[in-house]
Amino acid sequence: MHFNILTIFSEMFPGTLGAGVVGRALEKGLWSYDTINIRDFAINNYGSVDDEQFGGGVGMVMRPDVLGNAIDSVQKRGKIIYFSPRGLTLNQGMVRDFARDKDATYTLLCGRYEGIDQRVIDEYDITELSIGDYILSGGEVAAQVFIDSVVRVLDNVLGGGTEATANESFEIGGLEWPLYTRPSAWRGRNVPEVLLSGHHGNIERWRKQQSDEITKKRRPDLIKEK
Repeated sequence: MHFNILTIFSEMFPGTLGAGVVGRALEKGLWSYDTINIRDFAINNYGSVDDEQFGGGVGMVMRPDVLGNAIDSVQKRGKIIYFSPRGLTLNQGMVRDFARDKDATYTLLCGRYEGIDQRVIDEYDITELSIGDYILSGGEVAAQVFIDSVVRVLDNVLGGGTEATANESFEIGGLEWPLYTRPSAWRGRNVPEVLLSGHHGNIERWRKQQSDEITKKRRPDLIKEK
């Protein structure tokens, strides 16, 4: 899988993506990336990539001529994704869909300032994605979140195959149950007896009950989606 990353801060990559299981997958060639510096396509000697909004308003907007030339420079683009609070909120089901083709190419547009000119979105039929109901200073962090979430579910990235992610939050239709490890007693707190019983049926029922209770309390919207 390959990612083209359009940004004015190429130095932010690979960032966190160079560590852990995703970093090891990068070293193994299971995924790759190129950064395209949008400033290389600036229209003046000052490296300007933005301008004032038509109609007035606070904040600058990234220019369509600059962004268009940056996008056109990418020969193999695949689906183009722009990270925006207006976009559909990324969820685990969408992550699985993006990861379905391990040879796919995605072009990730990292906006800055107030955002990008709408004509760029329309011209290239760009998909807008959000990673949550909050505002970031730019799309680079969102791009790293997107890449991490997609790459980690690719085959051969996590040890244990598909079972490694099968029981995680959202994969099970809700939130994951509490997790425990050694020691069985710590600062007066004991691991629930059922987990020490060795009775797999009782353990599964306990986990299901805990998952349902936590999901109902913290994310009732996930129950409605079932």
